Amino acid sequence: MSRSLDRRQFLSTSSAAAAGLLTAGFTSTTRGFFANETMNIGCIGTGGRCRRLMQDLRNIPGVKITAVSDVWDVSMAEGKKLAQPDAKEFKDYRELLDQKDIDAVVIGSPDHWHVPMTIDACAAGKDVYVEKPLTHDLSEGEAVIRAQNDHKRIVQVGTQQRSMPHIQEAYQILKSGQLGEIHKVHCSWNRNSVRWKRTPLGIDPASVDWKKFLGNAKAQEFDEYKFRNWRWFWDFGGGIFTDLMVHWIDVAHWFLDLKTPQVAASIGDQFYSEGVWETPDSVQTIMRYPDTQMQIYFEGTFINARNAAMIEFMGSAATLYIDRGRYEVIPERKSKTAASEKIIGEGPRGADFYDQPNGEMLHLVNWIECCRSRKTPNCPVEAGVLAASSAHMANRSLREGQIAKLKG
Repeated sequence: MSRSLDRRQFLSTSSAAAAGLLTAGFTSTTRGFFANETMNIGCIGTGGRCRRLMQDLRNIPGVKITAVSDVWDVSMAEGKKLAQPDAKEFKDYRELLDQKDIDAVVIGSPDHWHVPMTIDACAAGKDVYVEKPLTHDLSEGEAVIRAQNDHKRIVQVGTQQRSMPHIQEAYQILKSGQLGEIHKVHCSWNRNSVRWKRTPLGIDPASVDWKKFLGNAKAQEFDEYKFRNWRWFWDFGGGIFTDLMVHWIDVAHWFLDLKTPQVAASIGDQFYSEGVWETPDSVQTIMRYPDTQMQIYFEGTFINARNAAMIEFMGSAATLYIDRGRYEVIPERKSKTAASEKIIGEGPRGADFYDQPNGEMLHLVNWIECCRSRKTPNCPVEAGVLAASSAHMANRSLREGQIAKLKG
C-alpha cells in the first residue's frame, strides 16, 4: 500500500500544531509560560545552521527572538535580520545569558562550544535548544546531564528526526514485532559534494573574536577556512561521524532502547581532502552492543551518493527502511509480514532534505510546547549524550587505529 501526504496537507498540520501552543495552559512548580505569554528567545552562534532554525522559530506563535550573539560581526548582522527589530546584540554569549528578559536560548555554535554553552544557559535559568552533536568528547556527558537535571531545565537536542511523524509511525511498526528479531542495523550518509577546496573567503580577521571562537581549543593563528569549515577539524568538530552519523544512530538508539556501544571498529581515508581537512572524507564503522545482541554498521562519504541518508533495521521477518521522506517495510522471503510503505512529498530515495515534512519546525514546536508544559522533549540531553558517544567511540577507533572498547 502506498500513501502520500501533499504539501498543503502537511503545512496545514504543522500550522495547527504550532497554533495549538497558544491554547494549552499548564500548572508547574518550575518557571514556565502560560499559553497567552510570549517567550523571548536568544540565539547563540547565529551562523548558517542557526539562522535556518531562526527562520522557523520566528513563525511559531507566541515566540519572539529578542537577542543574538556571535563572535563574527557578519553572522551577528545576518542573525539580527531574523530577530525582532529591537533585538539586542552580544559578542559574548554570557552577556546574553545575563539578560533577565530572555526565557530560553537556541545554540547553533561549533561543536566544542555546545556543552559549555548549554551548562551556562541551564545555570542562568534558561531552557535550551542545542544543535547536535551535543558533546565534543565522551567526558562531557555527565556534566551536561547534571546541568539539565539540577537546574530543572527543558533541553532539546537538535536531532529533529525524533519529531518527524512518519519516523514516529515507523517506530510503532518496529515495536509491533512484525520485523521479527533484529540483530543488525545499517545506516549511511553518503554525498557527492566537493567540500575541501580552499578558496579565498575574504574574511577580515578584525571582524572575528578568534579567541572567543577557540574557547577551550588549543591556541592557534586565525584561519578563515577552519573558521568556516570547523566540522572537519578535531579541535572544533568530529567529521562525518559526529556531524552526520549521529542522526541515524540516535534513531537506532530510540527504536531499540540502546545505550553506548561497547565496541567500535572504524576506518577512514582522505581520498580528496588530504592536506585540507583533518578528518576523513570517507569513513566506515561497525559497532557492537553485546548486551542487546546488536550490530550497527555506518558508512559515510563525500565522493559518492549511493544509499544517501538512510537507516535499515534488518529483522528476521522483514527490513524497515527509513529516510527523511519515507519508510518501507520489505518482507523477507516466505515471510508472513506484509509489504508496506509511506512516501511523503517529492524527493529521491535517501535524500538528505525533503520539501516536507519540516522536521526542524516540528522539533522546535515540540521544544516550545515542552518549555510551556515542562514535559520531557522528544530528544532530551540523555539521548543527545548517547548518540554523540557512539560517534566518539567510532572516532576513537579511527584515530587510534585499533578497535575501541568502552572503558568502565
